[in-house]
Amino acid sequence: MNGQAAAVLLGRFYYDQGGNSTWMATFVQTAGFPILCIPLIFLHPYQKLETSTSSTYPSIKIVALLYFVLGLLVAGDNMLYSVGLLYLSASTYSLICATQLAFNAVFSYLLNSQKLTALILNSVVILSLSAALIAVNEDSDGPSGVSKGKYLVGFICTLGASALYSLLLSLMQLSFQKVLRKETYNVVLEMQIYTSLVATCVSTAGLFGSGEWKGLQDEMKGFKSGRVSYVLTLVWAAVSWQVCAVGVVGLIFAVSSLFSNVISTLSLAITPLAALLVFHDEMNGVKVIAMLLALCGFCSYIYQNYLDDTKARKSESQSHTDDVIQESHHV
Repeated sequence: MNGQAAAVLLGRFYYDQGGNSTWMATFVQTAGFPILCIPLIFLHPYQKLETSTSSTYPSIKIVALLYFVLGLLVAGDNMLYSVGLLYLSASTYSLICATQLAFNAVFSYLLNSQKLTALILNSVVILSLSAALIAVNEDSDGPSGVSKGKYLVGFICTLGASALYSLLLSLMQLSFQKVLRKETYNVVLEMQIYTSLVATCVSTAGLFGSGEWKGLQDEMKGFKSGRVSYVLTLVWAAVSWQVCAVGVVGLIFAVSSLFSNVISTLSLAITPLAALLVFHDEMNGVKVIAMLLALCGFCSYIYQNYLDDTKARKSESQSHTDDVIQESHHV
């Protein structure tokens, strides 16, 4: 949660201070992956959350192809997010991103056999209404100099990125269950490192292929808060994105993609308030209503998760009681 909120605010700060390279903004979202090699080296390779689901492990070619495809999707998703944040304020951007929970509910149903209960469907509808309010709000604020057309581009890119991000989470969960089937902490770090490596290579190619690299020196010189601030902004943004990503992938591995997205949505509900304090974003009536709707949608899902957890505990307790009774009868 902290990583995501910090990364979004630093990304908006980069644009506000004079940064304008969407490929650089895309690059920093995955470029910090080398720091994950440190815990991977020291982490015991056989430490497990629980016993492995299968003794077989897929071939290196299959795993490499899996990471390559996921890495390409991550790069595309990051680019869409970067364009969205360029044309939207941090608060508006975060509210639109909250729709990723609705998208993930659908993808989890299609790919991960997640049940769609009334409360989850209610959450999907409420979050969709929240995004619709932001889309039609005539007073929605964007950064200075952003036209309505660019605002619409930012909205569409952010909405598309939210959908693609949700698809990614479901595909990662499917990969853990059907392909990797190796339940260790290492597999979480490995997935993040290798997919980030692919995404970083793609964004580097885009940075040089688009010619944006030629303007980076001038961008650093013209950065309003100075060159040192420019470098530190990019470095800490890269670190923040990795902290966020490891948490996201870890939750997918340990629980589910839908639960991971719920935690991300909670962070996105907090970010508008932080943006209000840091960047003095306008918080008009429509945005307040949209934020409240997003929180209601989040609470609806949390309550469903609470009911599922309570039911699972009762079932486990009943099963344990039955075992005790059977043992006493045998005695």
